[in-house]
Amino acid sequence: MRSFKHQIRDRDIEKIMGNLLRYGVLTSALVVIIGAIFYLIQHGQDSPQYRKFVGEPERITDLKEVWRTAMHGNGRSIIQIGLFILIATPIARIIFSVFGYLLEKDFLYVVITLIVLGIILHNL
Repeated sequence: MRSFKHQIRDRDIEKIMGNLLRYGVLTSALVVIIGAIFYLIQHGQDSPQYRKFVGEPERITDLKEVWRTAMHGNGRSIIQIGLFILIATPIARIIFSVFGYLLEKDFLYVVITLIVLGIILHNL
């Protein structure tokens, strides 16, 4: 049976992880909304061109370029930053889980979580 002190720590860790996910998603949504406003101001009157397919420009796929163009107020890049935040949120939760399992001295879960983190980071 676990001690009372240990249960509080478990509950605290769960609460922090829940807040991490909640605030990550809310931050992401806010950034996407801001980016959408910028995008509509900049391109709201543009007509879509469906005759020729044009892939995403590099400034939307390269993190450095996304950041640089977002700092210049590019709406699509700001939206992309919001999506990066959304993707990073569960990854941050996994990283936090490693520390939580280390505090609990649950080394099997530390190893499993690090394997999952490695697989995710390898596929980014």
